[in-house]
Amino acid sequence: MTDLAHGVGTRHDLPVSAFHAYAGAFTAVLFSFLALGLLWPVSRFSGDSPGRPLPAALQRAADSAVLRRTLRATGLAAAAAVLLHLWFGPDDPDRNPAPGAVYVLLWCGIVLASLLLGPVWRLLNPLRTLHTLTSRALRLPAGGHRPDLAQRLGHWPAAAGLLVFTWLELASPAPASSVVLQAFLLGYAAVQLTGAAVCGRGWFDRGDAFEAYSALLGRLSPLGRSRGGRLVLRSPLNQLDGTPAAPGLVATLCVLLGGTAYDGISGTPSWITTVQTSPMGRTATATLGLLATVAAVALLYLAAAGATRLIAGPVPHPVTAFAHSLVPITAGYLIAHYFSLLTTEGPRTIALAFGAGADGPATPDPPLSPSGIATLQVTAVVSGHILGVIAAHDRSVRLLPPARAVVGGVPLLAVMVCYTLGGIRLLVA
Repeated sequence: MTDLAHGVGTRHDLPVSAFHAYAGAFTAVLFSFLALGLLWPVSRFSGDSPGRPLPAALQRAADSAVLRRTLRATGLAAAAAVLLHLWFGPDDPDRNPAPGAVYVLLWCGIVLASLLLGPVWRLLNPLRTLHTLTSRALRLPAGGHRPDLAQRLGHWPAAAGLLVFTWLELASPAPASSVVLQAFLLGYAAVQLTGAAVCGRGWFDRGDAFEAYSALLGRLSPLGRSRGGRLVLRSPLNQLDGTPAAPGLVATLCVLLGGTAYDGISGTPSWITTVQTSPMGRTATATLGLLATVAAVALLYLAAAGATRLIAGPVPHPVTAFAHSLVPITAGYLIAHYFSLLTTEGPRTIALAFGAGADGPATPDPPLSPSGIATLQVTAVVSGHILGVIAAHDRSVRLLPPARAVVGGVPLLAVMVCYTLGGIRLLVA
C-alpha cells in the first residue's frame, strides 16, 4: 500500500504520446478562449440564479431529521472506528484499514461525492457533530463568543490545515504510521474544536480544511440550494459564480492545486533520484519541493491578477475576483490524479475494514483499461481548464470595460495554459 504516500500509483501509465496530449490540451483551452471572446460579449452566469426546484418529496427527504441524524451518526461512528483501528490495530497499512480510510476514502472520496452531491462533508463531519453535542450538554452558545473572528480569518485556517495534511501524505517520514496518524487526527480535532468553541459552529464552514475542500468542489455539483433553502438543479457555472470571495480563498485553492501537482512530481524518476541523493535528507527535500510547488502555483496566479489590472485598469478585489475559476482546474487535477487510487485502494480498504484475511485483501484491478484511464485523466484536466476559462471570461466581461474584457483575460489564460501543460506533462512523465 505504498501508493498512499505518493498519491495515484498508476497515473504514469498513459498510452498517449506527449505530443498529442500537449496539442489537444493547448488547442482546447486556446480555442475555448477565442470562441468565448468572439461569441460571449456579456455575462451569462450568476450566483443568484434560482435554478429548477426539485420535487417536494425529494426536498422533504433531503431535509428530514432522520436522514441528517443518520449521516451525523455515520460520520461519528466512522471516525471512532478509524481511531480504534489506529489504537488497537497493527501498525501496518497492508493490514490496517485506517490509513486507507484517511488517505483514500476521505481525501479522494470527498472529490467524487462533492462533485455529485454538493458539500456532503458538512453533514458527515464528526467534529461538527461533537461540537453540537458538547454545546448542548454544557449549555454553551452554539454561536460562540467571537463569530466575527471566523469571518475575518475566512479560509486561512483551512488553507493551513490542507497544507499540513498534504505534507503529512506526501512529505512526512511515515505517513501511514499509526502513531503519526493518531497525532495528526487528534491534534487537528483539538484545533478545530477550539476554533468552534471560540467562533461558534460557523467556524467549520471555512476553518475546517475538509469542509472547505468539500464545499469548494461542491460548487461544481448540479445540486444546489436557492436563497430560500429550496433544493434545486443549477448549472455548475452558476454555482461557481456564487463562490464567496472570502479571505484565504486563493491560498486554499493554490494549496490544493499545488499539492496535487507535487503529488505528480513526487512520482517522476528525476524527483525520486533527487530526493534519494539529497544531502538534506528525504523529508527536508520533499518538504521544500512541496512548498516550492505551492508557491509557484500561487505566484503564477498572482502575477496574472496583477497583469490583468495593468492591462484592463482597476478591478474590484483583483486577487479574489477570478479565484473561482481555479475550482474546476483543481477538480480536474484531483480526478486525474486520484481516480485510480480511489477505485483500487478504496474497495480494498473497505474489504480490510470488514475483516479480510490476515494478509489483507488483494488490490483489485482498476475498473477501466489503461487506455480508458488515460482518456479520463486527459479529459479531466482539459475539461477543468475549459470550465475555468469559461468562468474567468464570464467574470471578465462583467467586471472589465467591454473594449478590454478579452485582452484583460489574456494573462489568466496564459497561466491556465501553463497549468494545463504542466498537468499533462505530469501524466505522461
